[in-house]
Amino acid sequence: MMSSAATPPLSAAVVVHDRELGRVVLLRRGARARFGAGLWDLPVGKCEPGEPVTRCAVRELREETGLVVAEEELRLASVVHAAPGIASAAGFLTVVFVAERWEGELVNTEPAKHSEVRWVGTGELPAGEMVLSTDRMLLRALGGDPAVSLHGWG
Repeated sequence: MMSSAATPPLSAAVVVHDRELGRVVLLRRGARARFGAGLWDLPVGKCEPGEPVTRCAVRELREETGLVVAEEELRLASVVHAAPGIASAAGFLTVVFVAERWEGELVNTEPAKHSEVRWVGTGELPAGEMVLSTDRMLLRALGGDPAVSLHGWG
């Protein structure tokens, strides 16, 4: 049995996909970010104790971007499981969703955390400037079939 210290934190990320205009929402992490400072990422965050992953996804998206998505509008895109030592002593487990319907206007609601929040064309992703393999996760999410992605495992 694993101790709770070895249990990876559960996070949720959302790919907001404007299919009509061929773009997605990305955040640039601020200079003081604990991990990935200055790099682009998806709206993502850790689940609160007892919080379902879909509710976490909706909450984090709203908190970081001002966009509102209904839980039933989320489509599973991928699950990312990182080994211990990859950005977290216990690793991490992130469930990535795609949302193609939302309400609200995109704003940087956490300017102390993110230096920029914006729409980016799906053909203009800033490769090499993204947290871990966010660019690959994005392309997989937009491709359709859910997948599991492993980082740092043997």
